[in-house]
Amino acid sequence: CACIQDICRRIHTRMSLQNAARLACASHTFRRSWRCYPNLDLRQRTLGLNGDHISKVDHILQNHSGVGMKKLRIELFDCDKVDSCYISSWLRIAVTAGIEELTLYLPATPEDEAYYSFPYSLLFNGSEDSIRYLDIGLCAFRPTAGLGRWRSLAILSLGNVLIADDELEGLLYNCAALEHLALLNCPEIVCLKIPCLLRRLRVLRVSVCRNMQVIDSNAPNISIFHFSGSLVSISFGSALQVKNVHMECLEFGQSNIVLHARTKLLSYAPNVETLVISSPNEMISTPTLSRRFLHLKYLHISLIGNEAISPDYDYLSLVSFLEASPRLETFILEVRQPCMEHESVLWNASQLRRLPQQGHTSLKSVTIVGFSSAKSLVELTCHIVENATSLERLTLDTSHGCQSSGGCSVNIPQRMYYTESGTLEGATPYMCIPMGEDIIMETVKARLAIRVHVTGKVPSRVMLEVVEPCSWCFGVEDLDA
Repeated sequence: CACIQDICRRIHTRMSLQNAARLACASHTFRRSWRCYPNLDLRQRTLGLNGDHISKVDHILQNHSGVGMKKLRIELFDCDKVDSCYISSWLRIAVTAGIEELTLYLPATPEDEAYYSFPYSLLFNGSEDSIRYLDIGLCAFRPTAGLGRWRSLAILSLGNVLIADDELEGLLYNCAALEHLALLNCPEIVCLKIPCLLRRLRVLRVSVCRNMQVIDSNAPNISIFHFSGSLVSISFGSALQVKNVHMECLEFGQSNIVLHARTKLLSYAPNVETLVISSPNEMISTPTLSRRFLHLKYLHISLIGNEAISPDYDYLSLVSFLEASPRLETFILEVRQPCMEHESVLWNASQLRRLPQQGHTSLKSVTIVGFSSAKSLVELTCHIVENATSLERLTLDTSHGCQSSGGCSVNIPQRMYYTESGTLEGATPYMCIPMGEDIIMETVKARLAIRVHVTGKVPSRVMLEVVEPCSWCFGVEDLDA
């Protein structure tokens, strides 16, 4: 009988939550194993509920035996309010079970109401040795000194959480096993300090912490750094392991993050190998400097404009990155704008600038998305064609789409991201949205600029691909220039 129960439990644990619950309703044997179900994903969409989410979650947890629970995920975005006694009760059940992974997002709180205060002390009632993953959001998180250490916590994610500088610093001192730290919209953090004892920390993600001014890390082995928001002072101490950097500025009018990457990034990530940067409206052209990205192999630059990219921005100045990156193999430039105001090469083709010859000997693949007839962009393309002696593929994508779509979903190259395990993956593209009249005309001009100024300069060894928008982008079945 015990053997049969064990088999049933094994079968049950491999089923989805919904199917496991249905089977428990139909079988007394599986009802017993349901009370030990290990992975409880109690989001509304997972449960398929239309009624009272909170009461359903409470019913499931109150009927769980507390034995064998490894993962608990509760997201209450759809709820107006939740009584704190429910949260405390659920956490006690999870802690008693020796929970390993806990995700808890509370209902959004109106601005005039206080955040729910997360009962931090409850987590130090047996789970400090078992919990490996903690993801909490929309609450006040006030760690108390002296409660103990998180001996197994490897991943910590705080989203829309109120936690002060000294509270977070004290928390990190008690997380020696931490490998991944993510902070999203934590408005009380001004100075993020990461102690040197976090030797296992590999991934640091900081997003939209609007009052943050300083990131001061002494963790020696961070290798992946993702940052989104207004530019801040960044220091990684003597750490030389930062290899993958993704930086995105989200505020129009407060950007120049490409300039920051060229002038400041090497001071805290001298050995960067993969660099992805996104700027909402770069105003200052990229300067030529002596400092070099000696290990950079992958460079992805996105220039995004609510309006047209400033006509003062010189695309040819991006050669500064190519000159400074002797091992660069892949270069992707994305230009997103609703219209183009740069000087067109079609109206002024005289005296295309030519920079001194450079041996970009490692560059093999170049993609320009949102290619236009802007004279300085054509000059950049010609420079690459004439100087990248190892170039194998050149893709000029004239599909612009619109800002919300991110470009043509048929043709856009996937933006690359690093997962928690360090694996490079691509984001899923969006569906196309019809382009405006101005950008449709610019697409036609871009194709003409390619035929007149670029195609004849491309060596026979290089595969040139000119990508045109799909019919969805044009909003018609076909358009022929």
